[in-house]
Amino acid sequence: MTDLRDAAMTSKAWPFEEARKLVKRYAKGPPEKGHVLFETGYGPSGLPHIGTFGEVARTTMVRRAFEALSDISTRLICFSDDMDGMRKVPDNVPDPDALRDHMHKPLTAVPDPFGEFESFGHHNNAMLRRFLDTFGFEYEFISSTEYYKSGAMDPILRLCAERYDAIMAIMLKSLREERQQTYSIFLPISPQTGRVLYVPMKHVDAANATITFDDEDGIETTLPVTGGNVKLQWKPDFGARWAALDVDFEMYGKDHSTNTKIYDGICRALDGRAPEHFVYELFLDEEGQKISKSAGNGLSVDEWLTYAPAESLSYFMYQKPKTAKRLFFDSIPKAVDEYHQQLRAFPDQDVEKQLANPVWHIHNGQPPVSDMAVSFSMLLNLASAAGAENKDQLWGFIQKYAPDAKPETHPGLDAAAAGAVRYYNDRILPTKSRRAPFAQEARAMTDLRNRLANAPSDQDGEALQQIVYDVGKEHEFENLRDWFKALYQVLLGQDAGPRFGNFIELYGVQETVALIDEALAE
Repeated sequence: MTDLRDAAMTSKAWPFEEARKLVKRYAKGPPEKGHVLFETGYGPSGLPHIGTFGEVARTTMVRRAFEALSDISTRLICFSDDMDGMRKVPDNVPDPDALRDHMHKPLTAVPDPFGEFESFGHHNNAMLRRFLDTFGFEYEFISSTEYYKSGAMDPILRLCAERYDAIMAIMLKSLREERQQTYSIFLPISPQTGRVLYVPMKHVDAANATITFDDEDGIETTLPVTGGNVKLQWKPDFGARWAALDVDFEMYGKDHSTNTKIYDGICRALDGRAPEHFVYELFLDEEGQKISKSAGNGLSVDEWLTYAPAESLSYFMYQKPKTAKRLFFDSIPKAVDEYHQQLRAFPDQDVEKQLANPVWHIHNGQPPVSDMAVSFSMLLNLASAAGAENKDQLWGFIQKYAPDAKPETHPGLDAAAAGAVRYYNDRILPTKSRRAPFAQEARAMTDLRNRLANAPSDQDGEALQQIVYDVGKEHEFENLRDWFKALYQVLLGQDAGPRFGNFIELYGVQETVALIDEALAE
């Protein structure tokens, strides 16, 4: 443990770099509350998405890194802002028109369109919890509605009334002049309509912790800020929540980064200590555009899990979180193969390299053994060459290459074979187009076909790769990469793949000869 902790104190892995900030935060002694508190927030106006997964997974990585560095206990809170008013009726729910009369009511006061829960907010909270539970995240759930109505938020709300002018001064600096005229940090819940009101305050009574405003019918109304009668605007709520809960660490996307000073300032104005932050970059689609739920140009968690395990998604999330990354279907095979490469490397690494290995952070220092005798990319090539419709077709090739491998003993490989077949049929086959070879390529492929037909039957992938390499050189390809690219385009209808010699070994020499014959005949 000591060796691991010493190594972790100097590790350059980003979760340890973030965790060391928390170690420094409590260098003089543990917090009065007895634990270090990590928080992640969720807006329950829609279903959890891939960004939700990334935020909780990355926060968990920092939490586990801190636990390797410190004996102070930890908690992770998932806070749902379900008291927020419904600003838009979703179009993916049953009978959306039935929700229109409930616009701007707190999500926990909007009927559940699915008819399963107490409210629409409760429904989406249940979906979030089921989502997080599916991946085995350890967390505690807090509902904003319950937090406000239970009185847990009351001390901070009273302090907000007492220091209203100071908090307003922080907020007004960030607003346009027109918005400044009507802005208030408090959003009263109308006693008449139950809607969340964006109205100016006529008076804030610090001594009695009440606010006075004109309700929707124009009648002057006074409400206590406590007891769930009022909620805070989202930016003040962010900072006030940090102060109320004594949050030590929270990460959020780059789109929040300009608000960091506001969040911190409000937290300090309420006698809180601003937490350590981590701002991550947002995801891009295949064209390099920002992924947006409304634009529908993203990749969902369910889509990822259709083809690959959650651990590969965690691996993708681990990589360079402060760099904008393209997240699209082609990310999946690469992430799966790199994840298993790291699993295979882990046992032979020293402590320093293990701590820098993503699988340490994905599996809290105890990664499993990889059973991927064949890479995911190779399985895709097999599926493409064989036109596979089910995983059993791939197992015939796999067992020639790895005789000891069986679906029962290699469940990860079995799942990968099934995922590869689905990926091939869903993502590759619809657009697959094998091109005809150019004259130079056709001559080279004919030569390759003849050499393979006469090659000894016991040639391994390296020897077969050398044959392919020699043919490319002898047929004077200026760049051998063009030769290998031609093989994939002509034989498999794709631009790239793993080492072609390994593919031949796995697919079979005579099967590859037949594949070349077929392509040349076409």
